[in-house]
Amino acid sequence: MKNIIYVALAMLVLASCEKPNKIGFIDNGTVINDFQEKKDLETRFQAKEEAFRKRADSIGQAFQAEAQKGQAEAQRLARSNRKKAEELMGGLQQKQQQLQQQMQFEQQQLTQAFQSEIDSVIVKVKDFVSDYGKANGYNYILGTSDAAATVMYGAEQSDLTQTILDALNAEYNKEK
Repeated sequence: MKNIIYVALAMLVLASCEKPNKIGFIDNGTVINDFQEKKDLETRFQAKEEAFRKRADSIGQAFQAEAQKGQAEAQRLARSNRKKAEELMGGLQQKQQQLQQQMQFEQQQLTQAFQSEIDSVIVKVKDFVSDYGKANGYNYILGTSDAAATVMYGAEQSDLTQTILDALNAEYNKEK
C-alpha cells in the first residue's frame, strides 16, 4: 500500500512538472495583407499591369487606324473586285483575332506570375510563423480570418498578429 502511495505521489509530481501548452493565434488576413513584401509585390505588379494596358491600348489604336484604312480600301475595291475586298476584310479579322489572342496570353502570363509570387509570400509567412513558434516555445499558433474563423475566441494576450507582423516586416527589411 505504501508503494502505491509513492507511485501515485511520483505521478502527481511528474504531471505537475509538465508545462502547459503555450498557444497563440494570428489573424491570417492581417498578417498577409499588411506584410510589406506583399505590398511591394502588388505595387510592382500594378506597374507591370499598367504598362501592359498602355501597350495593349497602343496596339489597339494602331489596329483601329489600320482597320479603318482597310475598310475604306475594301469599300473602294468592292465596286470593282468584290473577291479582293473580302480577302482584305478577312485578313483584318484574322489579324484582330491574333492580336486579341496575344493580349489574352500576355495577360494570363502576368496573372500567373503574380499568383506564383503571392504563393511564395504565403509560404514564406507560414515558414516564418512556424519558426517563430518554435523559437518562442509555442505548442500551437492558430490562424484565423473573417472568411474562415478557426479561432472563435482568443484572449488578447494570445493574439500574436502584430508581434508576428512586426517581426516578419523587420526580417524582410533586413533582406532588402
